[in-house]
Amino acid sequence: MRKNIIYLHTHDSGRYWSPYGYNVPTPNLMDFASECTLFRQCYSSAPTCSPSRACLLTGMTPHESGMQGLASRGWQLNDYRCHMARYLGSYGYHTVLCGIQHEAPDYHMIGYSEVIGSQDFSMDRTEASMEDWDYANTDAAVSFISSYDGNEPLFLSVGLFNTHREYPKAKKDINPDYIQPPAVLYDCAKTREDMADYMESARVADTCFGRLFDALRAKGYLEESLILVTTDHGIAFPDMKCTLYDTGIGVACMISVPGNKLKGRATDALVSHYDIYPTVCEFAGIPIPEWTEGYSLMPFLKGETEKVRDEVFGEITYHASYEPERCIRTERYKLIRRFDYHENIVPANIDESLSKDFEVEAGLLRGIHEREELYDLWLDPVERTNLVGNADYKDVYDDLSARLHSWMEKTDDPLCHYRYRVPKPRNARVNKLTCMNPRLEDFEAPESSDYDY
Repeated sequence: MRKNIIYLHTHDSGRYWSPYGYNVPTPNLMDFASECTLFRQCYSSAPTCSPSRACLLTGMTPHESGMQGLASRGWQLNDYRCHMARYLGSYGYHTVLCGIQHEAPDYHMIGYSEVIGSQDFSMDRTEASMEDWDYANTDAAVSFISSYDGNEPLFLSVGLFNTHREYPKAKKDINPDYIQPPAVLYDCAKTREDMADYMESARVADTCFGRLFDALRAKGYLEESLILVTTDHGIAFPDMKCTLYDTGIGVACMISVPGNKLKGRATDALVSHYDIYPTVCEFAGIPIPEWTEGYSLMPFLKGETEKVRDEVFGEITYHASYEPERCIRTERYKLIRRFDYHENIVPANIDESLSKDFEVEAGLLRGIHEREELYDLWLDPVERTNLVGNADYKDVYDDLSARLHSWMEKTDDPLCHYRYRVPKPRNARVNKLTCMNPRLEDFEAPESSDYDY
């Protein structure tokens, strides 16, 4: 049996799919849930695109891999030999990319054996063309799966633009009057309309997944492959994407493997995107490289253990603007710590949307961030009651603080060395902290190390 690895991924979906209990039109993903293990407590390493994907595909923290910002804005991996596609290729895998990748400014740098479909990707495209772009790439992937007859095992990455903004506007049967926006947003006409647009984008992604699942099933790959379906981070709404709240780092993760003892079941085991690389290596029967930070999920999927980790870590350094944060999350508690502390909201790190417009008009930018935030997630799952300074939680704070600091030192986090700003690559594009819209050409000077408050 060839140990194929199929990696299917969306852009900015969080957990807003129907298998996670949301009224989002994703029936194909719901069907796939019966064939896989659904991880309800999976977390990305970072709530921003390139750092998150770089972690999953290298097994390293973003600050170790070099991907502390967006590849489209000037960041890249320190060593592309660590990329999963390159590493699997060195062990005889035929590696294929179709659609989105966000780990390199140029996909040629990664070193896939073959690239299919279109890589003519631009954030300036219209929502309609990106819907068509996903459908066209899905067709290319389906054609490839159906015709592949190589002797080598296959690593196939199929990346969808959806559910990234801009969302499709032609909602087939979604009436905004009868949907609920995410709990962190006020329920009003603008946020409902925004969420309805997200739901239509999710429908596009699900349609693509359905076609891919059908092709994999027809080829017999569903029964003999490791199939991973996931996303990079939370959905692109205020207090979600580009935050270290669970709404930012919480992600859908669905894994199917042959002989899975947890097939068709959901689990609350705490896992991280860090754990994907070791899992893939163990499944493929190749060495887990020493640079990886995670733990293989194969013993868990085989029913040999009930958990693989006690905590997950998350980070932000650069997104559109510089906003360095780190967090540690256990099953019950979370500590978020901000560095280079400025209390003001950073508007460019919130994607433009109807929901953002509503909150800005209501006074969002008058709000402040606290330097540290501690939450008891069992009693406060929406992370609203900051327990820093609460005597009843002093031992919890001290424990998480020590563990977070130890992790930062162990992984040589640059925030341990730079008193002020972590340097960005020369000529990287970073919005000023006062910039409202990440797409505005309101960038810092390329060689500048100064920034505005």
